[in-house]
Amino acid sequence: MDEILEILEKDARTTPEEIAKMLNMTPRAVKNTIKRYEKDGVILKYKTIVNKELVRDDDSEVRALIEVKVAPKKDVGFDYLAERVYQFPEVSSCYLMSGTYDLLVVIEGKNLRTISNFVAEKLSPMENVRGTVTHFILQKYKEDGDILRKAKKDKRQAITL
Repeated sequence: MDEILEILEKDARTTPEEIAKMLNMTPRAVKNTIKRYEKDGVILKYKTIVNKELVRDDDSEVRALIEVKVAPKKDVGFDYLAERVYQFPEVSSCYLMSGTYDLLVVIEGKNLRTISNFVAEKLSPMENVRGTVTHFILQKYKEDGDILRKAKKDKRQAITL
């Protein structure tokens, strides 16, 4: 991957001037490259990663991973169903997988009931869906390469014999 993309992926706030210094380029060349990546759809958007564990409140959302087994549709394979699934506003990510299931769908909802309703009323009844398994995320430790919780020091006293 291009070095400019690697730098922006680690920290999107890095300025073109800072990138230019790191890569021995001119700021104008960096800016032009970034603009081209944005225009071509290589850079889709800039994003802030929020540690939601530290800002939990009554409105915090529940997140679930759903394994979906499907029967691929003739002449369009898995893409047709995946496109229908990822159109739902509850779906934050959708992946085609190898292994025992076909799609991995990540969804967010206000509570367990909204997620179970999504699975029961929207996802499971879809044509070509053969089965689902839902996993609720209980605790996040690391996401997208960023550690969300620092390891706590073990306060237990060591036992020696």
